[in-house]
Amino acid sequence: MHITVRVEPTGGHPLPDVRYRWDADTDILCASIRGRPGGGKGNGAGRAVAERAAESVEVEGRDGSWLVLDVAGGGIAGVEVAVWPDLRRRDSLAPPAESEEAHVLLARPGAESDAYEVTTALAAEADGGERTIHFTLGARRPTRAVRIARDILLDIDGQSRLAGVWLLNVPPCPSPS
Repeated sequence: MHITVRVEPTGGHPLPDVRYRWDADTDILCASIRGRPGGGKGNGAGRAVAERAAESVEVEGRDGSWLVLDVAGGGIAGVEVAVWPDLRRRDSLAPPAESEEAHVLLARPGAESDAYEVTTALAAEADGGERTIHFTLGARRPTRAVRIARDILLDIDGQSRLAGVWLLNVPPCPSPS
């Protein structure tokens, strides 16, 4: 199964910020999109969690890794790396130079559930400081980059399927105490 998406213009609204949170005991990384684009005054950290619906798309790597997409109103509200795939470190890793700013809505495979699971190959690579992390879903293929928040880009293939996730400006994982 693939994750099919619909890309829509932002309507001139600025892209939302991203809040990163590490769980030092488990190395789980959560990237929450703060507020909703065009949502008016008061959007942001105080309301971000309350606005989230209990929807998710769980991407299970064939190696046991897990990437969870939190979904609200059909759009991605956050990304959680629950179980890391093997992380390939590169001296430098830069996101695509060109990207379009847009809202991305996920197509639901059925209305009977608020969550669904996709099993595919899941790969991760990071720059030397692990500030830029790129996840590839499935086989590598030609894509276009779509920025859905200041520090989150998605790779979308020619068939409007999610092919990757970029997390940018990730803070360092805290050292265990």
